[in-house]
Amino acid sequence: MPEKPVFLTKEGKAKLEAELDTLVNEKRPQIAEQIRQAKEEGDITENAAFEDAKHQQSMIEGRIQEIQYMLKHAEMIDEGKHSAAEGVRLGCKVTVLDDQGHEERYLLVGSAEAEPRAGRISNESPVGKALLGHRIGEQVEVPTPSGKLQFTVKAIE
Repeated sequence: MPEKPVFLTKEGKAKLEAELDTLVNEKRPQIAEQIRQAKEEGDITENAAFEDAKHQQSMIEGRIQEIQYMLKHAEMIDEGKHSAAEGVRLGCKVTVLDDQGHEERYLLVGSAEAEPRAGRISNESPVGKALLGHRIGEQVEVPTPSGKLQFTVKAIE
């Protein structure tokens, strides 16, 4: 099965690299030291500090693997100037109007960087998926569990 690409902006990639560096060079050694100290205390079968440290170690190792996978399969999003004639695509800032006339502005990013409250929506989200390829003035219908949403593409940057 082919590996799924992870779409990242330069900023997103830099954040992941910084997080990985912190996990590998700071958090991992701290947890290893906590485990060593818990083992020195004697019986580890009912040692809460040891169990907690092992759990934290597991979480950190899982996150390290997740970040390494994302960086290995990263495809960089072109954040340069986008032509509105090309339609909505990854890296675009798109302004839409809902059917009540409320304006929303989104930056379309990969799922690893999505922060809907900050206006960064994933290309895999219902709204992001529906907007892809549409041009200024076009109507976009977004299926949601509570019904269909209607948007009009107002601007693409």
